[in-house]
Amino acid sequence: MEIKVRIQLPYEVEWVIGKIRDAGYEAFAVGGCVRDTLLGRTPEDWDVTTSARPEAVKAIFERTVDTGLQHGTVTVLKNRKGYEVTTYRIDGEYHDGRHPDSVEFTPNLLEDLKRRDFTINAMAYSHETGIVDEFGGMEDLKAGIVRCVGRPEDRFTEDALRLLRALRFSAQLGFEIEESTYAAIKTIAPNLAKVSKERVQAELTKLLLSAHPERILLLKETGLSAQIVPGFDAVFAPALFSELSRLPAEKPLRWAGFLLCQSAKQAEAVLKGLKMDNETIGNVSRMIEGAKETLPLEKPAVRRAMSRYTPYQLEGALKLKELMGSPDVEEIRRLREEIIRDGDCVSLKEMAVKGRDLLEAGVERGPMVGEILNHLFDLVLLHPEKNDRELLLKEARRL
Repeated sequence: MEIKVRIQLPYEVEWVIGKIRDAGYEAFAVGGCVRDTLLGRTPEDWDVTTSARPEAVKAIFERTVDTGLQHGTVTVLKNRKGYEVTTYRIDGEYHDGRHPDSVEFTPNLLEDLKRRDFTINAMAYSHETGIVDEFGGMEDLKAGIVRCVGRPEDRFTEDALRLLRALRFSAQLGFEIEESTYAAIKTIAPNLAKVSKERVQAELTKLLLSAHPERILLLKETGLSAQIVPGFDAVFAPALFSELSRLPAEKPLRWAGFLLCQSAKQAEAVLKGLKMDNETIGNVSRMIEGAKETLPLEKPAVRRAMSRYTPYQLEGALKLKELMGSPDVEEIRRLREEIIRDGDCVSLKEMAVKGRDLLEAGVERGPMVGEILNHLFDLVLLHPEKNDRELLLKEARRL
């Protein structure tokens, strides 16, 4: 079915499609970029599908990258950006539950569209034809529904990552999952074990950063949570998840909010199991630790917290405390701002005495230097006015 709707394509995409058509082939914008444009969203990427085989695409354009020739994909470079151009294809069997064993190129656009995951992702567009929509994608966009193309059992058995993609699109778009598609997710859930942890983590991160992070609960309802990593199934705290959208859409903060019912060490174990990057693991762990730490409403305690956490981690911990309903957060922030304003020392590098000063004062090189520095730092955290070189050296000599 062709629907005469006109989409504003970026210049580069029009240029790519136009060059392919001028060479005698079909070419369309396809997939998520069409979906997002129809929803009034700005697409992250623009993909093009074509009847031209990869070698023909390479012959048409001067600057290309062989992105995945075995799957028919060539990246065309224009104005310092890359645009993936993929030949219409028919996927073979999926014996590993993730990737087709073989790919067959086809001159038929509809054959290419019907292998795609969801109706809202199976639409193509060109100025000449308008929207090509053979599977009811436009209707599902209007109704706010995530529905598989064809039999959902087939789509999920082919590629188990689609199980998570269904939930992620539901969260990103605020759509409901169509009944038979949802039932198939529950049936095929064990297949998620076939998906690499890196891909699972990427989908979960997109879901948590969406406008509806609370829909992470669908993992539990569908049985997918039991297939992710050990300990993941025990994470769920529905009352807390309903508040996740109050947190800024930042990766460490949303993951920390999701894992807040766990200890810092348990959260680390879950994230390591998901092959999360070390920086995020560290930030999440420290935010959770800080959120659960009882912080007296006095400057020495706040200075000590500022010395133990980075500014980002401490602010994240405070946002998590707010999520848990702590009444003290604004007072802690007020004290923190006064400490910053007054220039109080909150790190060893800001202290007026360094290790070399102690060595010059006659302290023997070794563990004692560190012990004295820590003692002096504790003193400065309690009494910032004592962050004076002579006063601290006098204290060091007394020890």
